[in-house]
Parts: sequence; structure tokens; C-alpha cells
Amino acid sequence: MFNAMKPALIIVVLISTFFTATLALSHASDLPTITQDEPVRRTQELVDAVAPGNKAPWEKYFADDCIFSDEKGNTMDKAKLIAGTTPLPEGHSGTIKVVNPQSRIFSDVAILSYDLNETEIIFGQRETARYHVTDTWLRRSGEWKIIATQAHRYYEDPAVGRVDEKKFADYIGTYELASGQVREVTAENGKLFVERKGKQEELLPEASDIFFRKNIEGRILFHYDANGKVDTLIDRRNNEDVVWKKVK
Repeated sequence: MFNAMKPALIIVVLISTFFTATLALSHASDLPTITQDEPVRRTQELVDAVAPGNKAPWEKYFADDCIFSDEKGNTMDKAKLIAGTTPLPEGHSGTIKVVNPQSRIFSDVAILSYDLNETEIIFGQRETARYHVTDTWLRRSGEWKIIATQAHRYYEDPAVGRVDEKKFADYIGTYELASGQVREVTAENGKLFVERKGKQEELLPEASDIFFRKNIEGRILFHYDANGKVDTLIDRRNNEDVVWKKVK
């Protein structure tokens, strides 16, 4: 009896082994074949190539059908991206470092989000900038390449300029946008403030009659009429103005 059961038992074992192996292979195909360290290394290689204008890494790591959107809102394909990879001008040098990387990695897709800290030396003068970039890497035929990039530059306040306190008397007053929509400009202890609906913000000088608020993109300008009197407060954002008329 036991001998008669052996063929059937062998068949069951073989079937079980087959399905176990199939499931294992299926699961293995879903596992990522790249870790965060590798796209970070490649990204550093890419940004190291910026200053000398080395096109090779950009040719190598970007897919032929990639989309690249830079911090200025320009969207380009690989041909335009590569064409724009040129050496820094004479008298310029610089470095870019990849920092704060984060990733989400799947079987054929890897998303890498990171900051870039840029330092540029222009005839001995040092400038810095910070960017945030997200790359999407796609695996095709066993090769990982960037299929999409989105970059933006972190906002930074302009340098604070010198203030002419003698002009504060010109700015102080009430400005109206519409009925019930007013801003009050006041001065205290050598500082200028704007207040709306109980929220007070300091106006920091960038230049004469041009101010900004800390960590807020845009400018506040005061306009003088033909008689030399301030008649409007201009809230300028992205070169578009919202004009507040001085009412008292």
C-alpha cells in the first residue's frame, strides 16, 4: 500500500515545489535591483560634470525620451538638456553637493528627492544657491535611467539695504484695496511696519522706496505722485502689481 502511494506523493511534492519556485521567482522580480546609494552616486557624478561642461554622464544617465524641468520653468528634452551642458565661463568655478537624499524604490521605478548646495566663485567672489530636485529613474532592459526631473530653487530674502527714516512720514497712513480691505503702514523705533487684519509685518528695505517682508516672495513699493506725495502702495509679485490707494 505504501509503495502504491509513492508515485502520487512524488507528483504532489513536485507540484508543490514548482508553485513554490514560481512564487519565489515572481516575488524576486518585484524586488528592487538598486539601492538609494547608487542613484545618489550617479547624481553626484552628474553635478560634478556641470562646471567642466562634461556631457558624458548626462548622455549616459538620462533616457532618450526624458523630460527635464528646471528651476526657471524651462522644460526640455534630452537633446536640449545635453546642448545646454557647457563649461562655466572664464573666471568662474564652482562645486555642487548632493545632500539630504530621500528615495522610494520599487521593482522598476526609483524616485530620488534631494537638495543641491551650489557654490560658485566668480573672479574671486563667492555666491551660493540651494535647490531641491526630484528625479524619477526607470529600469528598462536592465538599465536604470532618469525619465523625468523637476527642480526648483529655494526662496531667499534679498540683502537688507539702508533705510531712510526721513521718508517714513511719507509712507505712514491707510491704504485701501476695496471697501473694507485696508492696510495700515506705521513706524516705530526706526522700523517700518504694515498691518492688515491684525497681522503686523516688518517692511525691510531693499532699496529706496522698495521693501520686502521676511520669508515672503514679492516686494512692497511706495509710489509718489506728480506733487511728490505718496499716493499708492504697490504689492508686486512676479512682476504683477496689486495697487492699494492711500486714503489718509
